[in-house]
Amino acid sequence: MGRLLIFALVVTGVRTFVGEASVVPTGSMEGTILVGDHLFLDKMLYGPEIPLLNRRLPRLKTIHRGDIIVFRYPLNPDETYLKRVTAVGGDMLEIRDGRLFINSQAVDEPYVVHRFPLRSAHERVGPIEVPPGSLFVMGDNRDNSSDSREWGFVPVDNVIGEPLFVYWSYDAPTARWLNQDVDQQMAFYSSIAINFFSRTRWARTGRLL
Repeated sequence: MGRLLIFALVVTGVRTFVGEASVVPTGSMEGTILVGDHLFLDKMLYGPEIPLLNRRLPRLKTIHRGDIIVFRYPLNPDETYLKRVTAVGGDMLEIRDGRLFINSQAVDEPYVVHRFPLRSAHERVGPIEVPPGSLFVMGDNRDNSSDSREWGFVPVDNVIGEPLFVYWSYDAPTARWLNQDVDQQMAFYSSIAINFFSRTRWARTGRLL
């Protein structure tokens, strides 16, 4: 019993202060991160929260443009999102016909995916200034991403970590990962057991992000 308690405390401590595993259920970062990628997240450098005290340790890492971050969704802090930082506090941001400009300079974004013509309102933003202590984030799959273009800035304090690498990737659609029905979940887990070797994307194992 004592060993089990110590193990539980160690696991809790690692998940809280060091890092944890997480699955990506949607395609907003496709091009870079796929649906079904299981990621190891680094939380230690981002001021992890201290359980029960409602406080955080000091942040040790500065967030830069181009970083991929995990953060609490500003409109519902119980949800966590994964996006790329496109602008930081003090930046003047503009999007013209799908092209990103920061402080009037065009930004090269080789990781961005466009699957449709650049005609949506998402492809025309600003110019707007990012407030101090805030971030403007977008998904790499620009045509299929709910991000700052839709719901605004992310407070820096909402950032909880960054993905380090893919430790496992399994090919299954978004609907299977997000389905909360117990029977459907059991059927999905059974299909994973049956198709583990054939549907695992082995080439992505260990891929750094």
